[in-house]
Amino acid sequence: MSPTHVRSLDWDNPDGMKCANETKPILNKTKPLDVGTNWQLFAIAVNVTRSMKVPVNFLKVTTPSEYRKDAHTSIYTAVEGKLLSPEQKSDPLKHADCLHWCLPGLPDTWNELLYTYIISRT
Repeated sequence: MSPTHVRSLDWDNPDGMKCANETKPILNKTKPLDVGTNWQLFAIAVNVTRSMKVPVNFLKVTTPSEYRKDAHTSIYTAVEGKLLSPEQKSDPLKHADCLHWCLPGLPDTWNELLYTYIISRT
């Protein structure tokens, strides 16, 4: 599951705007992080797949991904196929994209973990 980062208060940045202009991951791991991940949905998926005839495995990348508020496209996104205008970029509260993981780093890590898992099973 992919966590979102739309409340900068979740990482103790009351002056922040969503994930805009974030350049470092969340480093404070002393308290539980709550960025709105729906863990009930994950539990349902695990329970449903247990009864399937074809075995299903989950690669659990959600928790480490929650700490990567810096790995989003932020204001470097497109709307209806067009890049944001300078005016739109100047309003990250309205236009920041904190849902997509398009910057190098985090999706690459997911792929490395998946590759390692596949290789270890052969």
